Amino acid sequence: MKIFSTSVVRRLDEYTIKKEPIASIDLMERAAVGLCKKFLEIFPSPLPVCIFAGPGNNGGDALALARMLLQKNYYVTVYLIHTGKLSADCEANKIRLIEKFPGCLHDFSTDFYPVNFSENTVIIDGLFGTGLSRPLSGIYSEAVGWINNSGKTVVSIDIPSGLEGEENKDLSQPIVKADYTFSLQFPKLSFFFAENESFVGKWEIIEIDIHPEAIRREPTDFYFLEKKDVIPFLPERKKFSHKGTYGHALIVAGSVGMAGAAVLSAQAAIRSGTGLVSVHSAATNRIILQTKVPEALFESDKEENFISELKNLEKYNTLAIGPGIGTQEKTANFLFQILPSIKQSMVLDADALNIMSRKKELLEKLSHNTLLTPHPKEFERLFGADKNSYDRLLKMQQLAKNLHLVIILKGAYTRIAFPDGSIYFNSTGNPGMATGGTGDVLTGILAGLLAQNLSPEKAALLGVYLHGLAGDLALRHQSMESLTAGDVIENLGSAFQSLRE
Repeated sequence: MKIFSTSVVRRLDEYTIKKEPIASIDLMERAAVGLCKKFLEIFPSPLPVCIFAGPGNNGGDALALARMLLQKNYYVTVYLIHTGKLSADCEANKIRLIEKFPGCLHDFSTDFYPVNFSENTVIIDGLFGTGLSRPLSGIYSEAVGWINNSGKTVVSIDIPSGLEGEENKDLSQPIVKADYTFSLQFPKLSFFFAENESFVGKWEIIEIDIHPEAIRREPTDFYFLEKKDVIPFLPERKKFSHKGTYGHALIVAGSVGMAGAAVLSAQAAIRSGTGLVSVHSAATNRIILQTKVPEALFESDKEENFISELKNLEKYNTLAIGPGIGTQEKTANFLFQILPSIKQSMVLDADALNIMSRKKELLEKLSHNTLLTPHPKEFERLFGADKNSYDRLLKMQQLAKNLHLVIILKGAYTRIAFPDGSIYFNSTGNPGMATGGTGDVLTGILAGLLAQNLSPEKAALLGVYLHGLAGDLALRHQSMESLTAGDVIENLGSAFQSLRE
Protein backbone atom coordinates (compact mmCIF):
# COMPACT_ATOMS: atom_id res chain seq x y z
CA MET A 1 0.00 0.00 0.00
CA LYS A 2 1.32 3.42 -0.91
CA ILE A 3 1.69 6.04 1.82
CA PHE A 4 1.31 9.61 0.60
CA SER A 5 2.05 12.99 2.13
CA THR A 6 -1.00 14.96 3.20
CA SER A 7 -0.56 17.42 0.32
CA VAL A 8 -0.62 14.55 -2.18
CA VAL A 9 -3.77 13.06 -0.61
CA ARG A 10 -5.59 16.30 -1.39
CA ARG A 11 -4.56 15.93 -5.04
CA LEU A 12 -5.89 12.36 -5.07
CA ASP A 13 -9.24 13.60 -3.74
CA GLU A 14 -9.35 16.25 -6.46
CA TYR A 15 -8.52 13.70 -9.16
CA THR A 16 -11.30 11.38 -7.92
CA ILE A 17 -13.83 14.22 -7.87
CA LYS A 18 -12.89 15.19 -11.42
CA LYS A 19 -12.42 11.79 -13.07
CA GLU A 20 -15.06 9.56 -11.44
CA PRO A 21 -16.79 12.05 -11.52
CA ILE A 22 -18.28 12.64 -8.08
CA ALA A 23 -19.26 15.79 -6.20
CA SER A 24 -17.05 16.56 -3.19
CA ILE A 25 -20.10 16.40 -0.88
CA ASP A 26 -20.83 12.89 -2.19
CA LEU A 27 -17.22 11.80 -1.63
CA MET A 28 -17.65 13.05 1.94
CA GLU A 29 -20.86 11.02 2.21
CA ARG A 30 -18.93 7.94 1.03
CA ALA A 31 -16.31 8.56 3.70
CA ALA A 32 -18.99 8.91 6.37
CA VAL A 33 -20.52 5.56 5.35
CA GLY A 34 -17.15 3.89 5.86
CA LEU A 35 -16.61 5.68 9.16
CA CYS A 36 -20.04 4.63 10.39
CA LYS A 37 -19.49 1.00 9.41
CA LYS A 38 -16.17 0.85 11.29
CA PHE A 39 -17.66 2.61 14.32
CA LEU A 40 -20.49 0.07 14.48
CA GLU A 41 -17.96 -2.79 14.31
CA ILE A 42 -16.14 -1.50 17.38
CA PHE A 43 -19.20 -0.17 19.26
CA PRO A 44 -22.07 -2.43 18.08
CA SER A 45 -24.56 -1.48 20.80
CA PRO A 46 -26.17 1.97 20.72
CA LEU A 47 -24.54 4.23 23.29
CA PRO A 48 -24.09 7.94 23.94
CA VAL A 49 -21.80 9.66 21.44
CA CYS A 50 -20.42 13.17 21.62
CA ILE A 51 -19.08 14.52 18.34
CA PHE A 52 -16.75 17.51 18.16
CA ALA A 53 -16.87 18.99 14.64
CA GLY A 54 -14.60 21.72 13.33
CA PRO A 55 -15.18 24.26 10.55
CA GLY A 56 -13.47 22.40 7.68
CA ASN A 57 -14.04 19.19 5.78
CA ASN A 58 -13.00 17.06 8.75
CA GLY A 59 -15.92 18.68 10.55
CA GLY A 60 -18.10 17.92 7.53
CA ASP A 61 -17.16 14.24 7.81
CA ALA A 62 -18.08 14.37 11.50
CA LEU A 63 -21.47 15.97 10.86
CA ALA A 64 -22.32 13.38 8.19
CA LEU A 65 -21.27 10.61 10.58
CA ALA A 66 -23.47 12.12 13.31
CA ARG A 67 -26.50 11.93 11.01
CA MET A 68 -25.81 8.26 10.20
CA LEU A 69 -25.31 7.27 13.84
CA LEU A 70 -28.56 8.99 14.79
CA GLN A 71 -30.29 6.97 12.08
CA LYS A 72 -28.86 3.85 13.80
CA ASN A 73 -30.49 4.94 17.10
CA TYR A 74 -27.29 6.09 18.81
CA TYR A 75 -27.78 8.99 21.20
CA VAL A 76 -25.64 11.68 19.56
CA THR A 77 -24.78 15.18 20.73
CA VAL A 78 -22.84 17.39 18.32
CA TYR A 79 -20.65 20.34 19.24
CA LEU A 80 -19.75 22.45 16.21
CA ILE A 81 -16.74 24.58 17.14
CA HIS A 82 -15.73 27.40 14.82
CA THR A 83 -14.61 31.01 14.86
CA GLY A 84 -15.75 31.99 11.39
CA LYS A 85 -17.07 30.64 8.13
CA LEU A 86 -17.57 26.89 7.56
CA SER A 87 -16.30 25.10 4.46
CA ALA A 88 -18.99 24.55 1.81
CA ASP A 89 -19.32 20.82 2.48
CA CYS A 90 -19.28 21.31 6.23
CA GLU A 91 -22.09 23.88 5.90
CA ALA A 92 -24.07 21.49 3.67
CA ASN A 93 -23.77 18.66 6.18
CA LYS A 94 -24.74 20.99 9.02
CA ILE A 95 -27.97 21.80 7.16
CA ARG A 96 -28.65 18.10 6.43
CA LEU A 97 -28.16 17.21 10.09
CA ILE A 98 -30.41 19.98 11.43
CA GLU A 99 -33.15 19.13 8.92
CA LYS A 100 -33.31 15.50 10.02
CA PHE A 101 -32.40 15.83 13.69
CA PRO A 102 -33.12 19.33 15.00
CA GLY A 103 -31.82 19.95 18.49
CA CYS A 104 -28.79 17.65 18.41
CA LEU A 105 -26.31 20.35 17.37
CA HIS A 106 -24.77 22.99 19.62
CA ASP A 107 -22.68 25.89 18.31
CA PHE A 108 -19.54 27.16 20.04
CA SER A 109 -17.95 30.18 18.40
CA THR A 110 -16.47 32.22 21.25
CA ASP A 111 -16.06 30.25 24.48
CA PHE A 112 -16.01 26.53 25.16
CA TYR A 113 -17.56 25.41 28.42
CA PRO A 114 -17.33 21.89 29.91
CA VAL A 115 -20.19 19.51 29.25
CA ASN A 116 -21.41 16.54 31.27
CA PHE A 117 -21.75 13.09 29.77
CA SER A 118 -22.63 9.64 31.02
CA GLU A 119 -19.82 7.26 31.89
CA ASN A 120 -20.01 5.19 28.68
CA THR A 121 -20.02 8.14 26.26
CA VAL A 122 -17.68 7.83 23.26
CA ILE A 123 -16.15 11.04 21.92
CA ILE A 124 -15.56 11.47 18.19
CA ASP A 125 -12.94 14.02 17.24
CA GLY A 126 -13.69 15.72 13.92
CA LEU A 127 -12.17 19.11 14.71
CA PHE A 128 -9.34 19.26 12.18
CA GLY A 129 -7.85 16.89 9.62
CA THR A 130 -4.66 16.98 7.60
CA GLY A 131 -5.17 20.53 6.37
CA LEU A 132 -4.11 22.07 9.68
CA SER A 133 -1.11 24.36 9.17
CA ARG A 134 -0.54 25.81 12.67
CA PRO A 135 -0.90 24.76 16.33
CA LEU A 136 -4.40 24.84 17.80
CA SER A 137 -5.22 27.78 20.03
CA GLY A 138 -8.14 29.54 21.66
CA ILE A 139 -11.44 27.71 21.69
CA TYR A 140 -9.98 24.79 19.76
CA SER A 141 -7.19 24.33 22.29
CA GLU A 142 -9.76 24.44 25.10
CA ALA A 143 -11.83 21.74 23.40
CA VAL A 144 -8.81 19.49 22.91
CA GLY A 145 -7.85 19.94 26.55
CA TRP A 146 -11.34 18.95 27.63
CA ILE A 147 -11.37 15.89 25.36
CA ASN A 148 -8.01 14.70 26.69
CA ASN A 149 -9.07 15.16 30.31
CA SER A 150 -12.53 13.62 29.89
CA GLY A 151 -11.52 10.03 30.60
CA LYS A 152 -13.75 8.90 27.70
CA THR A 153 -12.91 6.64 24.77
CA VAL A 154 -11.89 8.90 21.89
CA VAL A 155 -12.15 8.19 18.15
CA SER A 156 -10.44 10.57 15.72
CA ILE A 157 -11.52 10.98 12.11
CA ASP A 158 -8.60 10.67 9.66
CA ILE A 159 -5.97 12.04 12.08
CA PRO A 160 -6.06 13.25 15.70
CA SER A 161 -6.72 16.98 15.67
CA GLY A 162 -3.50 18.93 16.11
CA LEU A 163 -1.25 16.12 14.85
CA GLU A 164 0.56 16.68 11.56
CA GLY A 165 0.74 14.06 8.84
CA GLU A 166 4.53 13.93 8.65
CA GLU A 167 6.92 15.69 11.02
CA ASN A 168 5.61 16.97 14.37
CA LYS A 169 8.21 19.37 15.69
CA ASP A 170 6.47 20.24 18.96
CA LEU A 171 4.36 17.56 20.62
CA SER A 172 3.69 19.82 23.61
CA GLN A 173 1.11 21.71 21.52
CA PRO A 174 -2.60 20.77 21.92
CA ILE A 175 -3.18 17.40 20.20
CA VAL A 176 -6.10 15.02 20.71
CA LYS A 177 -5.12 11.75 22.37
CA ALA A 178 -7.23 9.18 20.52
CA ASP A 179 -7.87 5.56 21.41
CA TYR A 180 -8.78 4.88 17.76
CA THR A 181 -7.98 6.75 14.57
CA PHE A 182 -10.05 6.02 11.47
CA SER A 183 -7.73 7.08 8.65
CA LEU A 184 -9.30 7.70 5.24
CA GLN A 185 -7.91 5.44 2.48
CA PHE A 186 -4.25 5.60 3.61
CA PRO A 187 -2.28 5.67 6.87
CA LYS A 188 -0.42 8.88 7.62
CA LEU A 189 3.36 8.77 7.86
CA SER A 190 3.22 10.12 11.41
CA PHE A 191 1.30 7.01 12.54
CA PHE A 192 4.53 5.00 12.28
CA PHE A 193 6.53 7.08 14.77
CA ALA A 194 6.87 5.97 18.39
CA GLU A 195 6.45 9.46 19.85
CA ASN A 196 2.99 9.73 18.27
CA GLU A 197 1.58 6.48 19.65
CA SER A 198 -0.19 8.17 22.58
CA PHE A 199 -2.07 10.43 20.14
CA VAL A 200 -2.95 7.96 17.38
CA GLY A 201 -3.94 4.91 19.44
CA LYS A 202 -5.03 1.99 17.28
CA TRP A 203 -5.47 3.08 13.67
CA GLU A 204 -7.78 1.59 11.07
CA ILE A 205 -8.00 2.26 7.34
CA ILE A 206 -11.40 3.36 5.99
CA GLU A 207 -11.71 2.71 2.25
CA ILE A 208 -13.35 5.61 0.43
CA ASP A 209 -12.62 4.41 -3.12
CA ILE A 210 -10.10 7.01 -4.21
CA HIS A 211 -9.71 6.63 -7.98
CA PRO A 212 -7.27 3.70 -8.57
CA GLU A 213 -5.65 5.45 -11.50
CA ALA A 214 -4.77 8.39 -9.27
CA ILE A 215 -3.15 6.05 -6.76
CA ARG A 216 -1.24 4.21 -9.48
CA ARG A 217 0.07 7.35 -11.15
CA GLU A 218 1.10 9.28 -8.06
CA PRO A 219 4.71 8.52 -7.05
CA THR A 220 5.80 8.05 -3.44
CA ASP A 221 8.85 6.84 -1.54
CA PHE A 222 6.83 5.26 1.26
CA TYR A 223 4.89 1.98 1.40
CA PHE A 224 3.06 -0.18 3.93
CA LEU A 225 4.23 -3.78 3.43
CA GLU A 226 1.35 -6.25 3.10
CA LYS A 227 0.92 -9.95 2.39
CA LYS A 228 0.22 -9.49 -1.32
CA ASP A 229 3.54 -7.65 -1.69
CA VAL A 230 5.71 -10.57 -0.54
CA ILE A 231 3.93 -13.65 -1.89
CA PRO A 232 5.68 -13.36 -5.30
CA PHE A 233 9.07 -13.60 -3.56
CA LEU A 234 8.56 -17.06 -2.04
CA PRO A 235 11.35 -19.36 -3.30
CA GLU A 236 10.11 -22.19 -5.47
CA ARG A 237 10.88 -25.77 -4.30
CA LYS A 238 11.31 -28.08 -7.28
CA LYS A 239 10.77 -31.83 -7.14
CA PHE A 240 14.25 -32.82 -8.32
CA SER A 241 16.13 -30.26 -6.24
CA HIS A 242 18.70 -31.14 -3.56
CA LYS A 243 20.40 -29.36 -0.67
CA GLY A 244 22.86 -27.70 -3.00
CA THR A 245 19.98 -26.10 -4.86
CA TYR A 246 19.08 -23.90 -1.91
CA GLY A 247 22.43 -22.43 -1.04
CA HIS A 248 24.93 -22.50 1.78
CA ALA A 249 24.77 -19.82 4.48
CA LEU A 250 27.51 -19.08 6.98
CA ILE A 251 26.45 -17.71 10.36
CA VAL A 252 29.31 -15.96 12.18
CA ALA A 253 28.02 -15.66 15.71
CA GLY A 254 28.65 -16.37 19.37
CA SER A 255 31.48 -15.59 21.75
CA VAL A 256 31.87 -17.10 25.22
CA GLY A 257 28.52 -16.96 27.04
CA MET A 258 26.68 -15.95 23.85
CA ALA A 259 26.13 -19.31 22.18
CA GLY A 260 22.38 -18.68 22.24
CA ALA A 261 22.67 -15.97 19.60
CA ALA A 262 24.41 -18.41 17.27
CA VAL A 263 21.85 -21.14 18.00
CA LEU A 264 18.87 -18.88 17.26
CA SER A 265 20.36 -17.46 14.05
CA ALA A 266 21.29 -20.91 12.75
CA GLN A 267 17.91 -22.45 13.58
CA ALA A 268 16.12 -19.57 11.86
CA ALA A 269 18.29 -19.92 8.73
CA ILE A 270 17.53 -23.63 8.57
CA ARG A 271 13.79 -23.03 9.02
CA SER A 272 13.90 -20.49 6.20
CA GLY A 273 14.73 -23.14 3.62
CA THR A 274 18.51 -22.91 3.28
CA GLY A 275 20.12 -26.05 1.87
CA LEU A 276 23.14 -25.93 4.18
CA VAL A 277 23.95 -23.81 7.21
CA SER A 278 27.41 -23.54 8.74
CA VAL A 279 28.15 -21.76 11.99
CA HIS A 280 31.53 -20.20 12.74
CA SER A 281 31.78 -19.53 16.45
CA ALA A 282 34.20 -19.43 19.38
CA ALA A 283 35.63 -22.88 20.10
CA THR A 284 33.95 -23.00 23.50
CA ASN A 285 30.54 -23.15 21.79
CA ARG A 286 31.15 -26.39 19.88
CA ILE A 287 29.18 -28.76 22.13
CA ILE A 288 26.27 -26.35 22.56
CA LEU A 289 25.91 -25.72 18.82
CA GLN A 290 26.28 -29.36 17.78
CA THR A 291 23.76 -30.38 20.43
CA LYS A 292 21.15 -27.66 19.88
CA VAL A 293 21.49 -27.40 16.08
CA PRO A 294 22.59 -30.80 14.77
CA GLU A 295 21.44 -29.83 11.25
CA ALA A 296 24.17 -27.17 11.05
CA LEU A 297 27.86 -27.67 10.32
CA PHE A 298 30.11 -26.29 13.05
CA GLU A 299 33.27 -24.42 12.22
CA SER A 300 35.44 -23.64 15.23
CA ASP A 301 37.52 -20.50 15.59
CA LYS A 302 41.12 -20.91 16.70
CA GLU A 303 40.30 -18.81 19.75
CA GLU A 304 38.47 -20.44 22.64
CA ASN A 305 36.29 -17.51 23.73
CA PHE A 306 35.85 -15.19 20.74
CA ILE A 307 36.00 -14.99 16.95
CA SER A 308 39.21 -13.91 15.26
CA GLU A 309 39.27 -15.40 11.75
CA LEU A 310 37.32 -16.62 8.73
CA LYS A 311 38.68 -18.87 5.99
CA ASN A 312 37.51 -20.37 2.70
CA LEU A 313 34.57 -18.00 2.26
CA GLU A 314 34.15 -18.82 -1.43
CA LYS A 315 32.07 -21.92 -0.64
CA TYR A 316 29.25 -19.86 0.92
CA ASN A 317 26.45 -18.09 -0.94
CA THR A 318 25.86 -15.63 1.87
CA LEU A 319 27.16 -14.64 5.29
CA ALA A 320 25.49 -13.32 8.42
CA ILE A 321 27.88 -11.69 10.88
CA GLY A 322 27.31 -10.22 14.29
CA PRO A 323 24.95 -11.94 16.75
CA GLY A 324 26.74 -12.36 20.05
CA ILE A 325 30.29 -12.00 18.67
CA GLY A 326 31.26 -9.36 21.22
CA THR A 327 33.41 -6.31 20.59
CA GLN A 328 36.87 -7.59 21.63
CA GLU A 329 39.83 -5.89 19.98
CA LYS A 330 40.91 -8.98 18.03
CA THR A 331 37.36 -9.52 16.75
CA ALA A 332 37.12 -5.88 15.70
CA ASN A 333 40.49 -5.93 13.90
CA PHE A 334 39.57 -9.13 12.08
CA LEU A 335 36.30 -7.58 10.87
CA PHE A 336 37.99 -4.38 9.76
CA GLN A 337 40.29 -6.48 7.58
CA ILE A 338 37.81 -8.91 6.08
CA LEU A 339 34.57 -6.94 5.51
CA PRO A 340 35.75 -4.94 2.48
CA SER A 341 36.82 -8.15 0.71
CA ILE A 342 33.48 -9.98 1.05
CA LYS A 343 31.61 -9.97 -2.26
CA GLN A 344 28.72 -12.31 -1.41
CA SER A 345 25.41 -11.08 -0.06
CA MET A 346 25.77 -10.38 3.62
CA VAL A 347 23.76 -9.51 6.75
CA LEU A 348 25.48 -7.38 9.39
CA ASP A 349 23.79 -7.27 12.78
CA ALA A 350 24.33 -6.62 16.48
CA ASP A 351 28.01 -6.52 17.49
CA ALA A 352 29.18 -6.31 13.88
CA LEU A 353 27.37 -2.96 13.71
CA ASN A 354 28.72 -1.88 17.10
CA ILE A 355 32.25 -2.66 15.91
CA MET A 356 31.69 -0.78 12.66
CA SER A 357 30.63 2.30 14.61
CA ARG A 358 34.32 2.62 15.59
CA LYS A 359 35.41 2.80 11.96
CA LYS A 360 32.48 4.20 10.03
CA GLU A 361 34.41 4.71 6.82
CA LEU A 362 34.14 0.94 6.30
CA LEU A 363 30.46 1.38 5.46
CA GLU A 364 31.45 2.81 2.08
CA LYS A 365 33.53 -0.29 1.30
CA LEU A 366 30.82 -2.88 1.91
CA SER A 367 29.41 -4.96 -0.93
CA HIS A 368 26.23 -3.50 -2.39
CA ASN A 369 24.59 -6.85 -1.54
CA THR A 370 24.78 -6.02 2.17
CA LEU A 371 21.86 -5.71 4.61
CA LEU A 372 22.33 -3.75 7.85
CA THR A 373 19.84 -4.64 10.61
CA PRO A 374 20.27 -2.17 13.49
CA HIS A 375 17.87 -1.51 16.31
CA PRO A 376 17.47 2.22 17.15
CA LYS A 377 20.43 2.38 19.56
CA GLU A 378 22.73 0.61 17.09
CA PHE A 379 21.53 2.96 14.36
CA GLU A 380 22.40 5.92 16.59
CA ARG A 381 25.88 4.56 17.29
CA LEU A 382 26.50 4.13 13.58
CA PHE A 383 24.95 7.30 12.24
CA GLY A 384 24.49 9.73 15.11
CA ALA A 385 21.54 11.03 17.11
CA ASP A 386 18.33 12.34 15.53
CA LYS A 387 15.88 15.09 16.44
CA ASN A 388 12.87 12.79 16.07
CA SER A 389 11.61 9.74 14.20
CA TYR A 390 10.87 11.69 11.04
CA ASP A 391 14.42 13.04 10.99
CA ARG A 392 15.73 9.49 11.46
CA LEU A 393 13.55 8.24 8.62
CA LEU A 394 14.93 10.81 6.18
CA LYS A 395 18.48 10.11 7.34
CA MET A 396 17.95 6.38 6.84
CA GLN A 397 16.59 7.01 3.36
CA GLN A 398 19.59 9.13 2.36
CA LEU A 399 22.10 6.68 3.85
CA ALA A 400 20.65 3.73 1.93
CA LYS A 401 20.94 5.78 -1.27
CA ASN A 402 24.46 7.06 -0.62
CA LEU A 403 25.91 3.75 0.62
CA HIS A 404 23.98 1.56 -1.86
CA LEU A 405 22.93 -0.71 1.02
CA VAL A 406 19.66 -2.07 2.40
CA ILE A 407 19.03 -0.74 5.92
CA ILE A 408 16.49 -2.53 8.13
CA LEU A 409 15.64 -0.52 11.25
CA LYS A 410 14.06 -2.96 13.71
CA GLY A 411 11.13 -2.15 15.98
CA ALA A 412 7.40 -1.54 15.68
CA TYR A 413 6.61 -1.22 11.96
CA THR A 414 10.18 -2.31 11.13
CA ARG A 415 11.22 -0.08 8.25
CA ILE A 416 13.31 -1.14 5.27
CA ALA A 417 15.22 1.47 3.24
CA PHE A 418 16.49 0.68 -0.26
CA PRO A 419 19.13 2.38 -2.44
CA ASP A 420 16.43 3.67 -4.81
CA GLY A 421 15.03 5.83 -1.99
CA SER A 422 11.96 3.71 -1.23
CA ILE A 423 11.06 2.80 2.35
CA TYR A 424 8.66 0.06 3.45
CA PHE A 425 6.96 -0.12 6.87
CA ASN A 426 6.19 -3.68 7.93
CA SER A 427 2.61 -4.60 8.84
CA THR A 428 3.35 -7.76 10.87
CA GLY A 429 4.75 -8.27 14.35
CA ASN A 430 3.65 -7.42 17.89
CA PRO A 431 5.01 -6.06 21.19
CA GLY A 432 5.62 -9.62 22.45
CA MET A 433 8.59 -9.74 20.09
CA ALA A 434 10.36 -7.07 22.15
CA THR A 435 12.45 -9.75 23.84
CA GLY A 436 16.00 -11.01 23.65
CA GLY A 437 16.95 -13.08 20.62
CA THR A 438 14.27 -12.03 18.13
CA GLY A 439 16.81 -9.89 16.28
CA ASP A 440 19.10 -12.93 15.97
CA VAL A 441 16.17 -14.83 14.48
CA LEU A 442 15.64 -12.12 11.85
CA THR A 443 19.33 -12.28 10.95
CA GLY A 444 19.02 -16.02 10.37
CA ILE A 445 15.88 -15.67 8.27
CA LEU A 446 17.50 -13.04 6.06
CA ALA A 447 20.63 -15.15 5.62
CA GLY A 448 18.51 -18.18 4.73
CA LEU A 449 16.61 -16.29 2.05
CA LEU A 450 19.73 -14.67 0.60
CA ALA A 451 21.38 -18.08 0.34
CA GLN A 452 18.50 -19.17 -1.90
CA ASN A 453 19.49 -16.45 -4.37
CA LEU A 454 16.84 -13.91 -3.49
CA SER A 455 17.98 -10.38 -4.19
CA PRO A 456 18.76 -8.25 -1.12
CA GLU A 457 15.56 -6.27 -1.73
CA LYS A 458 13.30 -9.33 -1.98
CA ALA A 459 15.00 -11.09 0.93
CA ALA A 460 14.58 -8.00 3.11
CA LEU A 461 10.86 -7.60 2.36
CA LEU A 462 9.99 -11.29 2.62
CA GLY A 463 12.24 -11.89 5.64
CA VAL A 464 10.94 -8.99 7.70
CA TYR A 465 7.32 -9.87 6.88
CA LEU A 466 7.82 -13.58 7.71
CA HIS A 467 9.59 -12.72 10.96
CA GLY A 468 6.69 -10.58 12.15
CA LEU A 469 4.07 -13.02 10.87
CA ALA A 470 5.69 -15.90 12.76
CA GLY A 471 5.58 -13.75 15.88
CA ASP A 472 1.89 -13.04 15.30
CA LEU A 473 1.10 -16.72 14.76
CA ALA A 474 2.97 -17.62 17.95
CA LEU A 475 0.33 -15.68 19.89
CA ARG A 476 -2.16 -18.47 19.15
CA HIS A 477 -0.42 -20.44 21.91
CA GLN A 478 1.46 -17.73 23.82
CA SER A 479 0.78 -14.33 25.33
CA MET A 480 2.76 -11.21 24.53
CA GLU A 481 4.41 -11.58 27.93
CA SER A 482 5.47 -15.19 27.39
CA LEU A 483 6.55 -14.99 23.75
CA THR A 484 10.20 -15.99 23.13
CA ALA A 485 12.54 -15.89 20.16
CA GLY A 486 12.27 -19.68 20.00
CA ASP A 487 8.50 -19.36 19.56
CA VAL A 488 9.10 -17.20 16.47
CA ILE A 489 11.32 -19.93 14.98
CA GLU A 490 8.77 -22.64 15.80
CA ASN A 491 6.11 -20.72 13.88
CA LEU A 492 8.16 -19.98 10.77
CA GLY A 493 6.71 -23.04 9.06
CA SER A 494 3.17 -21.80 9.72
CA ALA A 495 4.17 -18.39 8.40
CA PHE A 496 5.38 -19.87 5.13
CA GLN A 497 2.21 -21.95 4.90
CA SER A 498 0.08 -18.88 5.51
CA LEU A 499 1.72 -17.11 2.57
CA ARG A 500 1.47 -20.13 0.27
CA GLU A 501 -2.24 -20.50 0.99
